[in-house]
Amino acid sequence: MRILSAIALGAGLLCSTLAQATWFSTPSNYTQTRYPIVLAHGLLGFDRLLGVDYWYGVPGALRSGGATVHVAEVSQLNTTETRGEELIEQLEEIIAISGKPKVNLIGHSHGGPTARYVAGTRPDLVASVTSIGGPQHGSATADFLRKIPDDSAAQHLLGGIAEQLARLINVLSGSRSLATQDAVAALKALDSDGAARFNQRFPQAVPTRHCGEGEHKVNGIRYYSWSGTSPLTHPLDPSDALMAVTALTFIGKDATDGLVGRCSSRLGKVIRDNYRMNHMDQINQVFGLTSLFETDPLTVFRQHANRLKGDGL
Repeated sequence: MRILSAIALGAGLLCSTLAQATWFSTPSNYTQTRYPIVLAHGLLGFDRLLGVDYWYGVPGALRSGGATVHVAEVSQLNTTETRGEELIEQLEEIIAISGKPKVNLIGHSHGGPTARYVAGTRPDLVASVTSIGGPQHGSATADFLRKIPDDSAAQHLLGGIAEQLARLINVLSGSRSLATQDAVAALKALDSDGAARFNQRFPQAVPTRHCGEGEHKVNGIRYYSWSGTSPLTHPLDPSDALMAVTALTFIGKDATDGLVGRCSSRLGKVIRDNYRMNHMDQINQVFGLTSLFETDPLTVFRQHANRLKGDGL
């Protein structure tokens, strides 16, 4: 086991080194977008926690090619609307500081619908929205958890545990968000019914047919998405075990990254919806332990920044 662990870690480091070597061979302004890039985290997310970035290595990978990157932090557990309003406040500050009139929003998981809310309510602030593993039509895992009766002892217990965890993350990450953590409200926003209601209000770039592709540009805002379909990707990644369990809620439904179905993740221009990545790999977690047989997530981010640049964004 020690030998296998050493081999896996060595291979991971080698792949990372090769990827970074490739970056140096690209132009110095490879990721230099016209507008700043703002990263919006998902459920129970943060910007930095105990010295560890939620977007593990992503800001540095983008900045290495000239991009201006900001990392937002909103409520860990709450409605899409509440998180969106918090994000709008931060965007107004970023725009005032940068002098640029708009930003390129990139949201992971619940950060995808959160970015969509901002684009739908304040399109003047947004040049593009990119959703990574975002549940545009909800999550089967959320549907499963919603089977717990409202106001039941089980709901209060599990919701209370989740909210305490969210508060701890909020404090340890130094978040300035003062919103009340609400696990049930977050779950209702991420199940199929909640997503359907949200899509009625904000249909921009959502596919009109099952597993289709939405409009690439709506109201002057470009929309993109990508996701994965492999819950298990690395033998040393502790998140794989969790993804394997949550993936059970998708049996007989759709290929999944462990928390979001492939078809549910599709928004606007679909870059790819079947990366060999789980839900955490998409943000290069945990600690960069991702599949050795797939494009490095940091390279995917850099390629997308270059795509935004090519699209004049």
